[in-house]
Amino acid sequence: MPHIVLLGTLDTKLPEILHLHSRLEALSSPDTSITLIDCGRTLVKHPAISITQDELVTRYGTKQEQDTLQDLPRGEIIKYMISCTTLCIGELHKKQPIHGIISAGGSGGTSLASAVMRTLPIGLPKLIASTVASGDTGPIVGETDITLMYSVVDIAGTNELLKIILNNAAAAVVGMSSAYEQQLQLQKDQSKEARRLRVGITMFGVTTPCVDKIREHLESNYAVETYVFHATGHGGKAMERLVSEGRLDAVLDLTTTEICDFLMGGNMSAGPDRLEAALKAGIPTVISLGATDMVNFGPKATVPEKFQQRKLFEHNPTVTLMRTTKDECRAVGELIADKIKRFAADLKKVQITLPKGGVSMIATPGGVFEDRDADDALIETLASRLQDSGITIVHDERDINDEGFAVDIANQLMELTHHK
Repeated sequence: MPHIVLLGTLDTKLPEILHLHSRLEALSSPDTSITLIDCGRTLVKHPAISITQDELVTRYGTKQEQDTLQDLPRGEIIKYMISCTTLCIGELHKKQPIHGIISAGGSGGTSLASAVMRTLPIGLPKLIASTVASGDTGPIVGETDITLMYSVVDIAGTNELLKIILNNAAAAVVGMSSAYEQQLQLQKDQSKEARRLRVGITMFGVTTPCVDKIREHLESNYAVETYVFHATGHGGKAMERLVSEGRLDAVLDLTTTEICDFLMGGNMSAGPDRLEAALKAGIPTVISLGATDMVNFGPKATVPEKFQQRKLFEHNPTVTLMRTTKDECRAVGELIADKIKRFAADLKKVQITLPKGGVSMIATPGGVFEDRDADDALIETLASRLQDSGITIVHDERDINDEGFAVDIANQLMELTHHK
């Protein structure tokens, strides 16, 4: 039986959320369960509400915060309601599995709903009809699969256009929820059969030839299912999250460029926890140096002034790459080595493979980012810091996109898995 959750701040969006609720009921099959949760600031009473604001804060909030809720600034109230709603959703999902979650709102409601949705499993349908869906959506979506639908008009009164858009949103989540429930059942049936090894691989445009060859080799020669993550910051976070959720069995972290952006302030940082999940999990992990020759910025004019005199390359009109220096490469090596030493649960399951012929498509001899001294500084730092650590270190004279390198690094990962 499909179960859909509707979140709404009903003290400010009651007519709009009730319209959305009515469309969900009209479009759903008779056996669909719909739970309406009021996560607004003040109590609203209506028979359609399944979990009231008062029930939410009483069951999932602290007494002190309940007493002072109305006196808190708007931002603090949103944080508090995020906490209460997240706990509620987590408990509800365990008791009656959720197959879809939907909300509608402005910036505050979107911030609240998206924070709650990001705690739910990737794959579970999540949709927000939002006034801010056409802006900077990175902080809203994060590393998850939230679907955003721009409301065009503000969610302030149920005019004809908004009704159409909310109807579309309801239809979308009803369809997704039904399909998701069917897919879960299919996967449950398939789980009785032998499951393929799930391998996560990180990729960038400048390491694509390598990853394409790795995928082809693994899928042709082993019982492997590959999951490729674009190393744009959110891609690395998504891979780390799936590892933490137990949904990947091995990782070929070929493209570790997000570390450069984290250290040097680029646009594609995956944050301070990058590299940790697979190491902590103790799953087979091969780490390489793909695209560590670059830091990512936006259009050339947006590159910080302090970097304008550096070696820059316009990858496309919206992405400008900056070549990492010798000192910066050393810092990248230090960070990778430190992560491995601190977080590796099983050193025998970790390998470093170093492509000495070039770490990206444009760092090879004659390439615009060729800098052997910088690449060597990174390689030497890693080798010296991990010496006698128990980690297998492979020095490979080929560049990262060499077909032979790709086949060998794929086989090296399979050797770590003892997969025949």
